[in-house]
Amino acid sequence: MEVKKPKVLVVLGPTASGKTALGVALAKKLDGEIISADSMQIYKYMNIGTARVALEEMQGIPHHLVDFVPPDEDFSVAKYKAAALEAIQTILSKGKLPIIIGGTGLYINSLSLPWDFQRKDNDEKIRWRLTAEAEVMGKEALYDRLKAVDPTTAAIVHPNNLNRIIRALEIYELTGKPKSYFDEETKKQEVPYDYVMLGLDWDRETLYDRINRRVELMIEEGLIEETKMLVERGYDWNLTALKAIGYKELKPYLEGTSSLAEAITILKRDSRHYAKRQMTWFRKDQRIQWLKMNEARNVEGQVEECLKLIGPQLKPINESE
Repeated sequence: MEVKKPKVLVVLGPTASGKTALGVALAKKLDGEIISADSMQIYKYMNIGTARVALEEMQGIPHHLVDFVPPDEDFSVAKYKAAALEAIQTILSKGKLPIIIGGTGLYINSLSLPWDFQRKDNDEKIRWRLTAEAEVMGKEALYDRLKAVDPTTAAIVHPNNLNRIIRALEIYELTGKPKSYFDEETKKQEVPYDYVMLGLDWDRETLYDRINRRVELMIEEGLIEETKMLVERGYDWNLTALKAIGYKELKPYLEGTSSLAEAITILKRDSRHYAKRQMTWFRKDQRIQWLKMNEARNVEGQVEECLKLIGPQLKPINESE
């Protein structure tokens, strides 16, 4: 007899696609709590640039994994997965529906696919040595080495993606086995929950217009002041948090090497490019059911369409037969 897994709803989409408002409305309708899957909303003090959900927007719905990591703390996908799984279990123990909301595809896949981040196959000394070798010999030399020891991984890693090249070589040096071997072993693992995937689909022109308007609103709400505050607190521009779209584009303006108009133009462009990359990632996932979005339909109408699309899959386990 097949064991029924607890349901977890995932609402995903590109930046500025309306995930927050729809997620809250669905949580109210389905008696759920929300877990963020946004790699930048985890950081403290970064409210405007990450478009973090405001307290009034939450409408009393508990939100997990937002605003809890200092900007200078390293927060890996492995840490996210562990924290998110704990949050899912907490929500289920209350008899409520966990709802994952976000646009960070790697976070979502770490939960919904059998990816293992628990192996102790990392060594900082090896990583630093490989990094130094890349600086001396060039990243091409390390990529050629990867092709020799792990052609499967090399085939799916871009030659310019030095971080992934070094990571794969690090695993090989530590274990004597290629990263692709562990990837195949991981695929055999069991995912403990049944993830129901819902994607928000906008036509490109409308989405880009929404992104441009959001950037203008962020500037009005104080994005420049927020960025200055982070720098004044001593957070370095090289931190992952400050390399986020919304902050790094303002660096030239704050340092006096570009105008504000130029910085805003670049921020809009980078945000649009990011949305395009997000959709390219999500389009590859055949599990996602897409909800066609438009400006004419309000949130209540979106909820109604969502439930038509995914409602049957969210039936309680004891009603699923």
